[in-house]
Amino acid sequence: MPKTVSSGPLAREYAGVSLPLEILRSAAGYYIGTSDAEGPVSRESLEYFKDAAAAQQALDTGCWTQRRYP
Repeated sequence: MPKTVSSGPLAREYAGVSLPLEILRSAAGYYIGTSDAEGPVSRESLEYFKDAAAAQQALDTGCWTQRRYP
């Protein structure tokens, strides 16, 4: 069953903010995370994905692993 997470648990727990999950990019690749007007806040996915489409598919289907710690 797909995950129904719509906001980042790590952003909420460690930064005290409720932000929607989105696809972000770093030097290591694409990942599921959160950001605000100042930039990335949290990397929520354990995985990095080869491209934005693969990351979006993982987010849409819930086929990704939530990181436990920042």
